[in-house]
Amino acid sequence: MNLWLRLLHLIIASFARPRLDPMTDASCLGFRVWPHDLDISMHVNNSRYWALMDLGRIDLIIRSGLWRAVVRHRWAPIVNAATIRFRRELRLFRRFRVETRIVAWTQTFVVMEHRVVTAGRAGRDIVAAVALASTGLYDRKAKCYVPVERLFAEIGLVALPSPEPSPDVAAFLATGDVVRQAA
Repeated sequence: MNLWLRLLHLIIASFARPRLDPMTDASCLGFRVWPHDLDISMHVNNSRYWALMDLGRIDLIIRSGLWRAVVRHRWAPIVNAATIRFRRELRLFRRFRVETRIVAWTQTFVVMEHRVVTAGRAGRDIVAAVALASTGLYDRKAKCYVPVERLFAEIGLVALPSPEPSPDVAAFLATGDVVRQAA
């Protein structure tokens, strides 16, 4: 079993799952920790978290219907910036889920929150990691990012103003601005 098998399973299953409204719904994918997910400390490798979060974004693209425009226009999904906070480790055979949702957007980027959640002993949710990723679709032909307004239009939604970002999202966006100006 490898991440490629998880990806194949996700693609097939996503077409059978209900459609998502990316402005209000979250993708929720269930997994189990397998030996190939582990690092030498015997918990999930930090790069594996990012790979699993990629699957959450793919699920959102497929289940929102945006995949049709991505294929038709040959757009490339790009992560522009990302940050993660690890809170609890995930060990071998532990069940967990990756929740992915859109929390804000700019003219050309969508900010997604990824939460890796597992169940505690009392059945209560335990957050193992939280990440924010600034993502966009790159139009190789036009050599620019596709405006978010167009992304929403491609799936039949009117692009409303972005929700007011929470303090952590606002700080993430501000950090991106600072880094962009320094480069």
